[in-house]
Amino acid sequence: MKDQIRQVIREHGHLAVDVDTLADDASLYQAGMTSHASVNVMIALEDSFDIEFLDSMLKRSVFESVDSIAEALGQVGVSA
Repeated sequence: MKDQIRQVIREHGHLAVDVDTLADDASLYQAGMTSHASVNVMIALEDSFDIEFLDSMLKRSVFESVDSIAEALGQVGVSA
């Protein structure tokens, strides 16, 4: 799952660094992701995993890191 998350971030996150150089718990925002890019990442994740994030999950902390995204995906039924 985390490889697929990283692929989405690579394509839509517009980071200043290669996502593969970041630890799973590293802040994507500190790595250069903007709030606009996080929306693009969210939409791409929904398409990639065929899910829809709950309204309560649409906050910065959910998209803070690869780990936090993986945890959120688990909460909506995506299995590792």
